[in-house]
Amino acid sequence: MTTEPMQDAAPAAEEPNTSDDRIQALEGELEQLRAQSLIDRADMENQRKRLERDVRNACRFANKQLLGDLLPVFDSLEAALNTAPAEDPLRDGVVLTLRELTRVCGNNGLVEIAPAPGDAFNPEQHNAMSAVETRDVAPGSVFQLFQKGYLLNEQLLRPALVSVAKHD
Repeated sequence: MTTEPMQDAAPAAEEPNTSDDRIQALEGELEQLRAQSLIDRADMENQRKRLERDVRNACRFANKQLLGDLLPVFDSLEAALNTAPAEDPLRDGVVLTLRELTRVCGNNGLVEIAPAPGDAFNPEQHNAMSAVETRDVAPGSVFQLFQKGYLLNEQLLRPALVSVAKHD
């Protein structure tokens, strides 16, 4: 019989990782996982909020193209009212049609911008087509409205076209 030297297993005390070291390593790993979990949860919450906002905006502005395409219809109906004689029987029909169109579009977030002479010029909502020398209104005020503008849910759809008063 040959005897082979028996190799003794290293005692637990001589192991490079003691149980205390192992516990500390696992606690550190657990803390990292908790921190990563919080970060992932915050990212998911931010993504959910972004998605909700995008869906909400998509719903608010889904009809933007349609309402934008209806603006020339408003212009045509108003032009018809301005040129039609008061006693024309079709005038009442145009008035009712314009009123109903305005109501329906208003229910969908469309708001008219129609500054009157003397109103302050607002570069965010008005587009100045010309400057007119006059003493009838204050300088920097709207002198004349050429075309109404429109807002859709507080976003400019079309600026009002105006002339602005100036003094020499």
